[in-house]
Amino acid sequence: MIKKTVMAMMLGAIVLSFSSCGDAPAKKEEPIQKEDSKMKSLVETYTDFTLTSDISHLSADEKQMLKLLFEAAEVMNSIYWQESFGNKAELMSNLNDPYQKRFAEINYGPWNRLDDNASFVEGIGKKPAGVQFYPIDMTKEEFEAFEDPNKTSQYTMIVRDENMKLKSVWYHDYFKEEIDKVSALLKKAAKLAGDEGFRTYLNLRAEALLTDDYLASDMAWMDMRNNNVDLVIGPIENYEDALFGTKAAHEAFILIKDLDWTKKLAHFAQFLPELQKQMPVEAKYKAEIPGSNADLGAYDAVFYAGDCNAGSKTIAINLPNDERVQLAKGSRRLQLKNSMQAKFDKILIPISEVLIAEDQRQHVTFDAFFANTMFHEVAHGLGIKNTINGKGDVRSAIKEQYSALEEGKADILGLYMVTKLHEMGELGEADLMDNYVTFMAGIFRSVRFGAASSHGKANMIRFNYFLERGAFTKLENGTYHIDMDKMKEASIELTQLILKIQGDGDYDAAKNLVKEKGTINVDLQKDLDKIDAAGIPIDIIFKQGLGQLNF
Repeated sequence: MIKKTVMAMMLGAIVLSFSSCGDAPAKKEEPIQKEDSKMKSLVETYTDFTLTSDISHLSADEKQMLKLLFEAAEVMNSIYWQESFGNKAELMSNLNDPYQKRFAEINYGPWNRLDDNASFVEGIGKKPAGVQFYPIDMTKEEFEAFEDPNKTSQYTMIVRDENMKLKSVWYHDYFKEEIDKVSALLKKAAKLAGDEGFRTYLNLRAEALLTDDYLASDMAWMDMRNNNVDLVIGPIENYEDALFGTKAAHEAFILIKDLDWTKKLAHFAQFLPELQKQMPVEAKYKAEIPGSNADLGAYDAVFYAGDCNAGSKTIAINLPNDERVQLAKGSRRLQLKNSMQAKFDKILIPISEVLIAEDQRQHVTFDAFFANTMFHEVAHGLGIKNTINGKGDVRSAIKEQYSALEEGKADILGLYMVTKLHEMGELGEADLMDNYVTFMAGIFRSVRFGAASSHGKANMIRFNYFLERGAFTKLENGTYHIDMDKMKEASIELTQLILKIQGDGDYDAAKNLVKEKGTINVDLQKDLDKIDAAGIPIDIIFKQGLGQLNF
C-alpha cells in the first residue's frame, strides 16, 4: 500500500495521457512512423560496448560466486526503476515504438538524461525534482514543517500515510521483498569468496541492507586489498534527488581487478596526505587529515545496474561517501579501465579531431585521460568535509548545490594534483601538456551529458571560468588552442573559490556560482552541434551479463 500511495498521482496522469489517444489505426500510423525515426536517432547517440574480462585466474568457487553477484546486482535495477520513475511495466506496456522502449530502458524512465531530462513520451511532463523519493505533490515548505528526525536520512522514502500526512519509511521496509532477496544472495556468495576480506564485506553488506546502517560494511570494504572480484551494491549516490540532494539511489557494479595496472597505481597512494597539505588555500580549509588507508585500483567492469547505468556511464569510483569513513580510513578510488578505454577511443579522440587545434591533438592521450580521471576521484577524498564555522557538514550546508560543487572541486583539484605530482617528478617522462589538452577535450565530452546533471553543471562552471581568464583561444577554424600557463592559474583560482565556498558552507555563493557559470552559452552549443553532426556518440551502452564472460 505504501508504494501505491507514493506513485499513484504520477502514474495516474501517465495512464490518462495514454488512454486519451485515438483508437483508429489510420490516425496512429503516421505519428508512430515519425516517432520511430526520432527515437532511433536518440538511441543511436549511444554506442555499444561489451563488458567482459579475463576470469581464467578465478577459482571455481569464485566463478560460482560471480553468478550470485550478478543475480543480486540485477535486483538493483528493479529498485532504481521504482526510485527514478515508478512502475516500469506499466510504462513499457504503453509504448509501441521499440526504439522508444529501448530509450526508456537506457534512461530508466521517460526523460532524456542527456537533454536536461526532457520528456520523450507524449503526455508525460517534466521530471519531478524529487522523483519517487517524495510525494509528487509535496512542497518544500511542507517537508520543512514535517517533524521527523529520519526525514533527512539518505535511506528513507517520504510517503503519505492513510491521513495524507508525510511519513518516513526506511528503504529496507519500503523495498523489503527486493532487499531480503539481495541480502540472502550476498550471504550465499560470501561462503564462496576466496578472499577473507571480501567474505567479511559481503556478510556485513548483507546485514547493512537489512538495517540501512552501512558504516561497518563501508569500513570492511576499505580494508580489502587482495580480492580478485569486487562489488559495490546498495544506495550510494545522491544525484537522482534533485529536490534536496539527500536521498541515495540504488546501484551495483561488479568488477574484476586488473592486477598489473593496480600495482602501477599503488605507488601514488603514499602521496595523498602531502597533496592535502599542498592545496592552494588557507590552512583552515585543509585542516582535516583524511585517512591514510586510501587505495588506488584498476578494474574491468563486467556489470552496471541502477543509478550508475542510467544515461551517462561512470568510468571511475571514489567511495565510500560517508565522511566518517573518509576521515578514519580515506577512500578507495577504482578506475574502470575497460569502460574508460571505450570512451577514449569511441568518443574523446573523435571529439578532439573536431574541436582541438591540430597542432595540439597529439597531446590527447589515454594515459593523460586515465590520470585525470584517477585524480578526479582522489580529489573527492581530499578537501574539507565539515564547515569551518559551525554550519555542520558541507553536504548539509550547501544542500542541493552540493553535488555540482563537489564534482567541480574534484575536476579542478584533480588537475592541480596532477600538476603537483609532475613537479615532484612522480609522473616520469609524461608531458604535462598532455594532461591539460586532454582535460580540455574532456570538458567537451562531459558537457554533452547536459547541464541539468551535477557533472554537466561542474563542466560548464569550469569552461566559463577558463573562458573568462583566457585559458584557451578559439581559432578562426573553430578549434580550441590551450594556453597551459593561463589554465594553470585559472585552475588554482577556481580550486580556491570552490574549497572556500565548501568550507564556509556558503549556500548562496554556491547557488550563484552554479547559476552564473553552470549554463551552456550559444557559441559552445554550436560547437556541440558540430560534434553531433559528425556522428560522434554521446556515451556508451553495455552488452553485459554472465553471457559475456567465459565460464
